[in-house]
Amino acid sequence: MVTKASGEVCGECGGRTYVIERQGDRAHARVCRCSTRCTLCDGRGFTYEVREETFSAKVGPKRYEVLVPCVCQHRAKRVSHFNEVGLPGVMAHATFENYRAFNEAQDRARNLAMHFAHHYDKAGVNKGFVLSGPVGTGKTHLLTATLKHLVLEVGLEARYVEISLLYATIRRGFQEGKSGGEIIGPLSDVEVLAIDELGKGRGSPFEMETLDELIARRYNAGRTTLFATNYSLEPERRAARAPAPSGYRTTEDAKTAARDMELIRERVGERIYSRLCEMCSFVELPKETPDQRRMRQELDVRPGPPPSGMRSKH
Repeated sequence: MVTKASGEVCGECGGRTYVIERQGDRAHARVCRCSTRCTLCDGRGFTYEVREETFSAKVGPKRYEVLVPCVCQHRAKRVSHFNEVGLPGVMAHATFENYRAFNEAQDRARNLAMHFAHHYDKAGVNKGFVLSGPVGTGKTHLLTATLKHLVLEVGLEARYVEISLLYATIRRGFQEGKSGGEIIGPLSDVEVLAIDELGKGRGSPFEMETLDELIARRYNAGRTTLFATNYSLEPERRAARAPAPSGYRTTEDAKTAARDMELIRERVGERIYSRLCEMCSFVELPKETPDQRRMRQELDVRPGPPPSGMRSKH
């Protein structure tokens, strides 16, 4: 996006000329109030651009003016496309800058996503990425930051989908007389698609066929796809961890242990896993990576200092 022609930085949008807010369960963009009246075209939507071209070697280069869409029209189009992406409302303010990395793997994941976003080749082939790791480690944050940049700064069309919600949408579509192909068709054709929670679900034939068709269509068309998953990207199972000496295991420990033993390769099948290996770069966050949501909750409930005038009992 371009900044204001005056060079001033708006306190609301920071010079981006657009604002992203949460509207219900979706992130929503709008043109900032500082840019609703374009100073370049005075609201007309078009400006003159000077071009130079040689029509005759005898006459030489000639300069002429053509009427072209103003940058405000490009901005409005990108904002409109952003509102079709379907990014989660809770991630409305997610950026590369406010992503917190607690270990080297998270730092590598952020750098991979940033490099992908900032070096996307609109005319070439772009390899996607798969982010794997425990819940609450910022995988959706990075998917969101990536799609934000691609849509609002690069001008691409993109979509975000959480896989279990896609399955639910297709099931509802069946009741309305739609086919699964009608629903996944737009997801197959969009330039960049982000699929969150890959591997989630019951693994039913319907789910596996839907996922296989979607990825096969994008693979065959050379489309770029990004993924996030809670399941391991390792090609083979590791030995199961021994139980704690006390023998006690919480429900969360049991869930984590079960997930540690499951591989994305097993969840999606050999055919899809093989294509992921070709379509994407892999980054796996270690299981010790802290859950940022739990960390915030623990900070919220941590008792503060006693009120002034009161002594703590020893």
